[in-house]
Amino acid sequence: MIKKLVIFGVGLIGGSLALALRQAGYCETIVGCSRNAAHLQQAVDLGVIDSFTLDPQEAVRDADMVLLAVPMGAMGALLQQIKPVLPADAILTDAGSTKGSVVAEVSQVFGADYARFVPGHPIAGREKSGVEAAIPDLYQNRRVILTPLAHTDADAVAKVEAMWRVTGALLEQMPVALHDQVLAATSHLPHVLAFSLVDTLLNMPQREDILRYAAGGFRDFTRIASSDPIMWRDICLTNKDAILTMINAYQHNLSEFAAFIAEQDAPALLARMERAKQARDNYVAQTQAPLNR
Repeated sequence: MIKKLVIFGVGLIGGSLALALRQAGYCETIVGCSRNAAHLQQAVDLGVIDSFTLDPQEAVRDADMVLLAVPMGAMGALLQQIKPVLPADAILTDAGSTKGSVVAEVSQVFGADYARFVPGHPIAGREKSGVEAAIPDLYQNRRVILTPLAHTDADAVAKVEAMWRVTGALLEQMPVALHDQVLAATSHLPHVLAFSLVDTLLNMPQREDILRYAAGGFRDFTRIASSDPIMWRDICLTNKDAILTMINAYQHNLSEFAAFIAEQDAPALLARMERAKQARDNYVAQTQAPLNR
């Protein structure tokens, strides 16, 4: 049971967590904080949070659980603001899509041995953003990855795990570096490709005809290009090395596809497509199978 949960960034991720916990009666009070009073008032009106403040220090007073769900680029300044008044026994966690940069910023602000920070990343989302997109079952049977460090307090980890389990999430732990490499491949690269494809088409002289006749394949492939650009800008910059590694690997593979097409190498093209289709079919079958809690 959480007495006071503070959420910095009451959007899709933070808002959906709040709705799930409120539905379960797991929090006595939920306080939101950001720089936008109208946005926070909307969260109150929608029943997502109980109250709000624009002052980060006021928000964290007497808090026992604090979730950072702000863009990656805003983490450092926010940590500096709350450090002087954050209760010593409060648990600090986050929902960022990259972990190495957040761990480094927490270490810089609170010290390398700060034990009450539990890095986390819920693997869930929608292309829609904002508190109006929040839903209480967003995390049902979805994975939440925690990346605690060797010095992270075990009690803090257990309490963060308990919070996420209330939402129906499936908990896993992973080293920080591995998390950032895996997410670069499975999430960050696809978003970069979606944004890049749409941008490529916009730069073509026949773009109006292309977009007018775009069918389901284009819509499905580019769906995630409707994601929050600020959030994804920050993700790209904070997980730069891993993302660039994946972009380079993709460019190499794409150049091989281009060579198969240019050389009319039907067997090679078919073999590569069949291999990809089989891998994709296997992935879909596995993700549709019942998950064990």
